[in-house]
Amino acid sequence: MKIGIIGLSGSGKSTVFEALTHSFQENQNKTDDRIGTVKVPDSRIDILSAIYQPQKVVFAQVEYFLHRVSGEKNEKTREQSFNKIRDCDALIHVVRNFQRYGLDPPSPFKDFAELDQEMVFSDLVIAEKRLERLELDQKRGKKPNPEELFLLNECKKNLENEMPLRRFPEIANSRVLKGFAFISAKPMLALFNNADEDNEIPAKNNDDFSEQCLVIKGKLEQELAQMSDEEAESFLSEFEITASAMDRVIKMSYEFMGLISFFTVSPDEVRAWTVKEKTAALEAAGAVHSDMQKGFIRAEVLAYEDFIKAGSYAEARKNGAVRLEGKAYEVQDGDIITFRFNV
Repeated sequence: MKIGIIGLSGSGKSTVFEALTHSFQENQNKTDDRIGTVKVPDSRIDILSAIYQPQKVVFAQVEYFLHRVSGEKNEKTREQSFNKIRDCDALIHVVRNFQRYGLDPPSPFKDFAELDQEMVFSDLVIAEKRLERLELDQKRGKKPNPEELFLLNECKKNLENEMPLRRFPEIANSRVLKGFAFISAKPMLALFNNADEDNEIPAKNNDDFSEQCLVIKGKLEQELAQMSDEEAESFLSEFEITASAMDRVIKMSYEFMGLISFFTVSPDEVRAWTVKEKTAALEAAGAVHSDMQKGFIRAEVLAYEDFIKAGSYAEARKNGAVRLEGKAYEVQDGDIITFRFNV
């Protein structure tokens, strides 16, 4: 899973990136993009590891990509800049909501709309170019895919009305349009970067704003990420922060992307795997290993809660909590799965 971190200059996106990834650079080039990979905190993995005492423990991971959107207004330069985030699965839009010397008072919703509309325009250019190509193909006697033509016209209509495509699920989730990698169709979290003493999401002054949002105190969180465990605990208590930025943002990331975790357990390895909600057991097997998907027979499934209630896998089996499921079974968050396969 790759999540792009974007924001206007001065929003504090670099500070947020460092708080999330614990990747600190005092003299970094302010124009460079950066990548950091972090493990997804999950108390269930900690508990399973304590029980199995495996040789290896593997948490699910998230890759954060800090992208510095070009400040140039040149259309070609901006388009090349946006192309760097087209392969991201989702976006975190960091918005300044703190006063800073030398800057105007914060206007978070105006700032959000400014960058969002630039991404909308970027997508509109792509949709128009493809429609022009399809029209040219039609004149040459080549019939277009009717579904693609319909969806692209819907894209064009909505983008011309300055509406991001993420607000239209039939477009955002379309397999036909997947190759276009429209950036305004990606799930987005608005992350308001507040002053140290401010815990509130800013009051909306725009009825059109309907994004999922979260507040972060970027500077405090950056300092927290550089502390020892004891210092961090005292710091959290003093500033009434209930969880680190990484924990809260990753949790929200999972929610708005519709992701869940299932587990494989053994004395050799306890591991979390990330899949989309409603993923079939056959596809989940492929996430572990292609041979498991190719030779899939059955999935032996035990819900994490039932495992904890029983106290052991053997006891859960005695209680009838362990089930055999077929390839169409929809994997649930927290499932402990053993795939039976033969190749």
